[in-house]
Amino acid sequence: MRWDYASPAGKIFLLDGKFAWFYARGDAQVQRIPSRDLDDLRSPLRFLLGHTELEKELVNLRLAPASNGQFTLTGQPKGQEKRVARLALTVTADGTITGIEIEETDGAMTRFTFADELDNPAIPPAQFHFTPPAGIPVVDATAPV
Repeated sequence: MRWDYASPAGKIFLLDGKFAWFYARGDAQVQRIPSRDLDDLRSPLRFLLGHTELEKELVNLRLAPASNGQFTLTGQPKGQEKRVARLALTVTADGTITGIEIEETDGAMTRFTFADELDNPAIPPAQFHFTPPAGIPVVDATAPV
């Protein structure tokens, strides 16, 4: 999986099967984490791959209508009360996720918007290989607690 962010420009998330790589142009380092350790509720990958049971993982789960015939599921992640105040998923009637919003207890907000999804498009394998920029060190990150 590869995500090239529009904002901030130059930010990349790449999952190559062994590691998840995080880098934004101008950063002093590249972060990588073993893909098996990437199971944080703040990661959209967890939801997009269906690795959640919302009824078991969120308290105060609510469903509300959203724009364009979509729905918003909102809840507070169990066991993460000190870090995540609210999690919201915007989904279509057939369950396709079109947005994820995570509000952290310190006020930080992370939003992901998904559009124009393509199933299994032809992409050159080189697109899933990350080479750190020259002179930028790679730091092994740890999974969030």
